[in-house]
Amino acid sequence: MKIPKEKKIYCKHCKKHTLQKLKEYKASTKSALKKHARIHERKHVKGYGGKARHTISVKKQSKRPTFVITCSICNKKSYFVANTRAKKKAELV
Repeated sequence: MKIPKEKKIYCKHCKKHTLQKLKEYKASTKSALKKHARIHERKHVKGYGGKARHTISVKKQSKRPTFVITCSICNKKSYFVANTRAKKKAELV
């Protein structure tokens, strides 16, 4: 999937369509000390407990790519999700 590096998209802050730069969104590493991570460790990973109550469902084969868009006028950042699913990794052209 090829997507242009600059695109005219609606800016929530300017309240009009402006030229915006697209950059691929990368999630940061999750903290090991958060409550869900601690519970998951206790129930699923540690010790001889076996299987816990729920099992992980099958992931979708293709996902809609997410981008961070930066407005050229106000320089505010927001998210932009492509409206089609991409089997191949999104490529900025």
